Amino acid sequence: MNAIITVVGSDKVGIIAKVSNLLNDHSINIADITQTILSGNFVMMMMVELDKADISIDELRSEMNKKAEEMSVEINIMSEKVFSAMHRV
Repeated sequence: MNAIITVVGSDKVGIIAKVSNLLNDHSINIADITQTILSGNFVMMMMVELDKADISIDELRSEMNKKAEEMSVEINIMSEKVFSAMHRV
């Protein structure tokens, strides 16, 4: 299963590293990533592969919420299927 992770917040050093390290800690591969800075705001979207993860998507969401609070950013994760259905034209 794949999932989409979005990260939004004020730009600061280490956002990509901290999110990537959390994913690495749970054997989650980053299949695709894009990031930009919009008027001083950091915006990142990642597609990740959960096939070999040692954690459920709900447990990952909980850990990401804690990490988001530490970094003062917003992190969301949803199944790729749900994301695609929500954004279908």
